[in-house]
Amino acid sequence: MSFKVSDRHLEEFFSLGYTVFRGLLPPSLITDLRRECERGRELVQARHHGQVQRFQPVSAFDIDHRPFQDYAQLPELRMAIDKVLSPRHSWGNLDWLGVLIEPQEASWCTQWHRDARELVSDQEWSERLRDFSLGGQVNCPLYDDPSTWFVPGSHLRGDTDGERAMSAVPNPPPQGANEAPDTARERACMDYCRAMPNAVCLNLAAGDYALYRPFGWHLGNYTPYRKRAALHDGVNEPEALEQWMNWLKTARASRRS
Repeated sequence: MSFKVSDRHLEEFFSLGYTVFRGLLPPSLITDLRRECERGRELVQARHHGQVQRFQPVSAFDIDHRPFQDYAQLPELRMAIDKVLSPRHSWGNLDWLGVLIEPQEASWCTQWHRDARELVSDQEWSERLRDFSLGGQVNCPLYDDPSTWFVPGSHLRGDTDGERAMSAVPNPPPQGANEAPDTARERACMDYCRAMPNAVCLNLAAGDYALYRPFGWHLGNYTPYRKRAALHDGVNEPEALEQWMNWLKTARASRRS
């Protein structure tokens, strides 16, 4: 079945904070992207420890970039973004685009978070929640992927008491595979995901395209036995893309310090 965008996608994105374009990537492109993502995985794991979660940006890695350029030029995606956001919004910038991968050693999940919340004032944060021109963030898996969790509707408001309490709870800390059975760690991560009030798992299939507002509460949950390669992208107007690029540079510098 070929992909079709509908009013439902528009309604979901604005009301829930996310929508999923099911089966957007054609099988031939998934094949090409899997091949190059496998090479990227090998390169980043050779450089870093086995718990590395991504390689980003794609442009920094010695792989064939043509499949990623084909993704950036998909006519079906252009049609979908035009309907949900606008013709001004773009994606697929290889200096931003990343690929999320599974850890090698142990199950792990990120902390529940709202992107860039700590980098702006309360007033600017309130403005961002109302500004849909800022676009969205993307997880587009090349293998079936239940990693992404989101709290529907949280993109339009401040924190509830339950969310505020959950934000103070740390995610299960990293540990090596030999320190404890990973089944226990996997369960701890899942319990942490489910503890956030009203959170849902997006349960994406290979080739699905999840577009979500990164200002809503979300996280990623990963296990070493489940292969993962998910395009991690942004859909932005030019001015917003520059803001996100600056934020990414700040986040990288903070991780190095």
